[in-house]
Amino acid sequence: MEQQSGREPQAESKEFVKEITPQAVDYSQWYIDVITKTEMMDYAPVKGFMAIRPFGFAIWEKIQELLGGRIKETGHENAYFPLLIPQELLQKEAEHVQGFAPEVAWVTKGGSEVLAEPLVVRPTSEAIICDFYSRWIQSWRDLPVLINQWCNVVRWEKSTRPFLRTSEFLWQEGHTCHRTEEEAEEETLKMLGVYQDFLEKDMAIPVVAGRKSNREKFAGALRTYAVEALMSDGRALQAGTSHNLGQHFAKVFNITFMDQDDQLKYVWQTSWGASTRMIGALIMVHGDDRGLRLPPRMASIQAVIVPILSKKAREKVLEASRALAELLKGCLRLKLDDREEYSPGWKYNEWEMKGIPVRIELGPRDLEKNQAILVRRDTGVKEAVSLDDLPHRLPLMLEEIQQNMYRQALNFREANTRTGSDYSHFTEIMDNEKGFYVASWCGKDECELKAKNDTKATIRCIPFQTELKYKTCLICGEKAAETVYFARAY
Repeated sequence: MEQQSGREPQAESKEFVKEITPQAVDYSQWYIDVITKTEMMDYAPVKGFMAIRPFGFAIWEKIQELLGGRIKETGHENAYFPLLIPQELLQKEAEHVQGFAPEVAWVTKGGSEVLAEPLVVRPTSEAIICDFYSRWIQSWRDLPVLINQWCNVVRWEKSTRPFLRTSEFLWQEGHTCHRTEEEAEEETLKMLGVYQDFLEKDMAIPVVAGRKSNREKFAGALRTYAVEALMSDGRALQAGTSHNLGQHFAKVFNITFMDQDDQLKYVWQTSWGASTRMIGALIMVHGDDRGLRLPPRMASIQAVIVPILSKKAREKVLEASRALAELLKGCLRLKLDDREEYSPGWKYNEWEMKGIPVRIELGPRDLEKNQAILVRRDTGVKEAVSLDDLPHRLPLMLEEIQQNMYRQALNFREANTRTGSDYSHFTEIMDNEKGFYVASWCGKDECELKAKNDTKATIRCIPFQTELKYKTCLICGEKAAETVYFARAY
């Protein structure tokens, strides 16, 4: 239902959002426009680094709150480990150090003194944490160890993009130790499920869960599992990973325990992590040509009240808006935008660009009717609601928006997931349309590498299923071993 009192002309709103490059014109520029013009981040003097501004960091805080809550519910505790790792520790595990060597940042001087041993700025924390675990674990009574930390890591990336791939990023990394391989595998899959549940229910991002191929697994891991999401440009993004480390690190770092049978044994370990690239996923899955669209559960501001002021009714509308804000503050995260230096139309577009789920418009004619106009960011639909009904209607609307945004993302993924056994069809899709391509694979590294070299697409995951999609390998035509998801990825 259209509200008629005090609305700004449409020309103003169109002018405001012209600042964002349309996705169809230049997707990369659209992304940069969104994150800079919504003040999510700013570039640092050092390439690949960034400042996360309050509006962007508020999303990270919601990730810490909601994902962190799930992690704690599964019995994990938070801790913190050192930023700097002695070179000797990192080099203990050859496969691990080889995997990270090109990205490692080194500290070689402390003040004016050259260090006797160079230090590594953590690219991940397996090495330093394993050193502590080798001292903390003595007996089966000390197991399992279930520790998570929220921290920053540094990987000296050659090609960077804010939130998606930066030289420094924020993340959580879990590191656990167990008595048996079965317990470690159960932990690995449990935490993958935690990521999937969080992404789908809170971030409204549908994901495909599965195992990584040997070429794509974490350096030093026995098995790596991941959740993969599809961005609105047809590229995949790895949104979270969970690794069964086996006993590789335990043997290198001598993490042993005396078991109940009085035998000295090596622990079985896992590690798992998700980072600020989740914010990039949120932007690219849900954003449109007007800017961000935030799922209500992830929005630090779920609704904004915009008073529509006139000379005659200015004080009356402001007073009513403040009373409404007081009434609603207990049922949702709310902001009253009573800035008088900006017009209502300017505010509409600012909050639309920032993706706030609901806009509440309140003007003189609305007060006469004892109503407000609710405008949904996900659909643009307007609804007139009695002021008395707002505490009941708004939470319901937020949940409707949350579910609708998930459905929209799921429909997009399904529309852009193709299957086939014809290699030429696969290469054509990857070159032109992108998206997921589900096919069968023989399991050979050379076929996986050929697909990557020909199309830049990689095997994103091997889904949890036993039935083969096709009997022959997409690439070589020989007997297939597994069904896989291919995609070009960030």
